[in-house]
Amino acid sequence: MDICEKISYIKGLAEGLDLDVNTKEGKVLSAIIDLLGDITEEICEIEDGLDEMSEQLDAVDEDLSGVEDIIYDDCDCCDDDCDCCDDEVYEVECPNCHDTIYLDEDMLEEEGIDCPNCGTPLEFDFDGDCDCECCEDKSENEKNTDAE
Repeated sequence: MDICEKISYIKGLAEGLDLDVNTKEGKVLSAIIDLLGDITEEICEIEDGLDEMSEQLDAVDEDLSGVEDIIYDDCDCCDDDCDCCDDEVYEVECPNCHDTIYLDEDMLEEEGIDCPNCGTPLEFDFDGDCDCECCEDKSENEKNTDAE
């Protein structure tokens, strides 16, 4: 039996006893049973709300998983720790305030980008080449394939 069924059982037992609610003991037992009923109703409402929230959280988790799949699309040449294929966004540290700034390729092509935190003008030497090991290995494989 769950808690809701148990309190109903106790109320039935109390009614079967024909407690005299005019006596001190009867008043106390009746008040305790009523209190247990109220507590049980609150607990059942909380459980229902928790079940509903759990279902909503599962739906959000599924949606987030779909978004993660789109955003963090895996590339074939790298492992999950490699940032070489993240050509959409670049991370730059301001030399003045050391704030991390995220830029896309279009922002890098603009002239006169200032740090949004301190206003320091930022210059970039962007050649678009990746210098991580996994892309070097891939480039070597492509060179060897081309040579054959």
